[in-house]
Amino acid sequence: MKKYKITHKITADFIAEAIVNEDEIDATINDLKEYKKPNSKFEYTMLKGTESVTQTNYEEYVEKPNNSDKERTSD
Repeated sequence: MKKYKITHKITADFIAEAIVNEDEIDATINDLKEYKKPNSKFEYTMLKGTESVTQTNYEEYVEKPNNSDKERTSD
């Protein structure tokens, strides 16, 4: 039986939150330093109901055999 890989391109609204120590930002001048933009230090929560599919593709999916049991050779 054929298998298909379905890919959706989605947009959504997220909340990004980080808990930081007071020495990591300057609250007196509102300088968030390295936290000005969300990065991997933030936790993300998608706001339910804000998701929207902008593009959908599908293609035939062929599973690649697992060759990890075979001995590897190199020149």
